[in-house]
Amino acid sequence: MALPLEGLCAIVTGAGRGLGRAEALELARLGAAVVVNDYGQPGRDGSGEASAAPAEQVAAEIRTAGGRALAHTGDVADFQAARELVESAVAEFGKLDVLVNNAGILRDRMVFSMTEEEWDAVIRVHLKGHFNTTRFAAAHWRERSKAVGGPVYGRIVNTSSEAFLAGSAGQPNYAAAKGGIVGLTTSTALALAKYGVTANAVCPRARTRMTEDVFAGFERPADGLDPLAPEHVAPLVGYLASPAAARVNGQLLVVHGGMVAIVERPRIQAQFDSKQDTFSYDELDALLTAHYAGRPEGETFAAAEVLGLRRA
Repeated sequence: MALPLEGLCAIVTGAGRGLGRAEALELARLGAAVVVNDYGQPGRDGSGEASAAPAEQVAAEIRTAGGRALAHTGDVADFQAARELVESAVAEFGKLDVLVNNAGILRDRMVFSMTEEEWDAVIRVHLKGHFNTTRFAAAHWRERSKAVGGPVYGRIVNTSSEAFLAGSAGQPNYAAAKGGIVGLTTSTALALAKYGVTANAVCPRARTRMTEDVFAGFERPADGLDPLAPEHVAPLVGYLASPAAARVNGQLLVVHGGMVAIVERPRIQAQFDSKQDTFSYDELDALLTAHYAGRPEGETFAAAEVLGLRRA
């Protein structure tokens, strides 16, 4: 019986460790050839011996298990490096079918004390990094579609965050970048649908090197899989990359601890029409002040309740 992703080629960014590593291993297990991207160079292990770059370590792990993999250590936030990443996948495996954007960093601080560098760095890696790879993957699929005269196979899985949904107070840069990624995802989904390409975003909750401080208060269980293990997220990414998910497009899903939740799109709660050609201050005061008077204290557009999601 053929594996779901057999014959397909996937790129996973930020795949040298943590969530990206788990996703790369899962895609390989499902049959895909994987280009493992991570911006990291060879280093030293605990004994001081030279060690391979994280991307190469994961690629080697896939090959040892019988899969096909290529390591790429370029910075996806660099436009040219992202071009080279897509080109390397096509050169090595003949085409690109799946793009999983996962690379990211944290620079947490309250908005009133955040530096320009801390803002720019997070927006650059997360949001620009997602755009860069998407831009070149999309061009590849569009060219293939034009060549065959119809749709081709393409899947994009982007990584957003509950920080965007819940309005994480200490992460204005990260929340903004992750919100931007959702906007990029829905735009891409509509733009590429006619070429046979889907684009979806996931909000994973996972204990990784990047988030170890965020989840420091969450204890690991003595037995069984950690509810915050990246292995809870990887199967959903594998599914979204598969032919079975052809009708899933432009969606946002929260995933962690054996649970997947589909986030509903925004709905219009209320509409007010001016009785004149345009609103005056007094008319808006009369309508909106009364409307918000009964709202719970502190309630905003943010959906903080998402942080309470747990497996039933």
